[in-house]
Amino acid sequence: MEKTNESTLAWQEYDHGETAFRRKELANAVDASDLGCSLYELPAGMRSWPYHYHTANEEAIYVLAGEGRLKTPDGLEPLTAGDYATFPADESGGHRVVNDGDDPLRYLAISTMNEPDITVYPETGKFGVFVGSPPGGRDERSLEGYYRIDDRTEYWEE
Repeated sequence: MEKTNESTLAWQEYDHGETAFRRKELANAVDASDLGCSLYELPAGMRSWPYHYHTANEEAIYVLAGEGRLKTPDGLEPLTAGDYATFPADESGGHRVVNDGDDPLRYLAISTMNEPDITVYPETGKFGVFVGSPPGGRDERSLEGYYRIDDRTEYWEE
């Protein structure tokens, strides 16, 4: 068994316009390989990672404190402390956390750590490829990158 306490971990800060949050990678602190878990703190008025879904990894969130909304394929759903939501590894699992409350929104994000994985960002028309280490993983990847969905090429060169 490996154990850590979140109070001993430093926050990682992310700030990209409307996407701004703090994160502590709990699973990486104990060298977990098959299950990912991070503590997130989303300030008032901010949003988490851009709206996306995974093709190989199931994810879930558990809200610890605060309130906001969860963007899903069905629209915006309210989020409050104690809520638990799961996101299947397909288009129906699309999600983004939005803090439209007045206080920070704190939640745990949990995921399987399967690779290879394709992460699809429908609103921006992009997808990410992760081979050798899944999204959120820290091992070296043999192939990774972000690409535009519409950039198609033929299998055989003419």
